[in-house]
Amino acid sequence: MAGGKKFYVVWEGRKPGVYSDWKACKEMVSGFKGASFMGFPSLEAAKTAFRHGKPASLPGSSKAKPSSSLSSGKPSGPAIQTPSIAVDAACSGNPGIMEYQGVDTATGSVLFHRKYPLGTNNIGEFLGLVHGLAYLKQHGSILPLYTDSVNAMAWIRQKRCKTTLKENEVTRDLFETIRRAETWLAENTWSTEILKWNTECWGENPADFGRK
Repeated sequence: MAGGKKFYVVWEGRKPGVYSDWKACKEMVSGFKGASFMGFPSLEAAKTAFRHGKPASLPGSSKAKPSSSLSSGKPSGPAIQTPSIAVDAACSGNPGIMEYQGVDTATGSVLFHRKYPLGTNNIGEFLGLVHGLAYLKQHGSILPLYTDSVNAMAWIRQKRCKTTLKENEVTRDLFETIRRAETWLAENTWSTEILKWNTECWGENPADFGRK
C-alpha cells in the first residue's frame, strides 16, 4: 500500500465532510450505523469526491437489499453488521481449482476475486481474509470483515498460512501470493474486526460460490 498523508471523506457519519487525518475521521464513523467513508491521497481529490457523492463501488453504497442467504427463513440470531465485507472460497476438489472473493455483505456486489489452478479451501479462505484486510486498509475503512472459516481466522492471528500443500510448477503462483500475504500481515497493522459468519442463523455467507 502506498504511504504518505491521506485525507478522508465522510459521506455518512456523525458529521459528513473532509478530514485531514484518520483520528478525526474515525471519530465521525466509529460505531455509526451505515457509516460511509474513504481515504484519498490529496485534499483536492477528497474535496472532489465529497462533492460528487458516495461512489457506487464502496461497500454499503448501493441501496441495501437482502440477498437470498440473508432472507432464507433461518433463525435470525444476532444482527448482521452492515455495511461490511464478506469473504469466502471454493475449491473443485481439495486440492483442486481454487478461487476466493469478497463481496458487499448487504448487496452481494463483488469487490475482488482471484482464481488459481490448484489450491485448497483453507488457503482460499486465508487469502480472502488478507485481501479483505488490505482492501479495507487501502480505502481507509474500518468496516467489519466476515468469514465462515475458523481455520483462516486462526491463521490470520498467527500471520501464517499453515498449509500442507506442496509447492510445484502448478502451485508456484499461488505460493508467491501466500508469501506476499504473509509479508503484508507481518508489516501491517489493522483495526478491522474479523467476525465469524453465523451460517446456522443467517444462511450461507453472501460470498459463497453456491457449489454445495
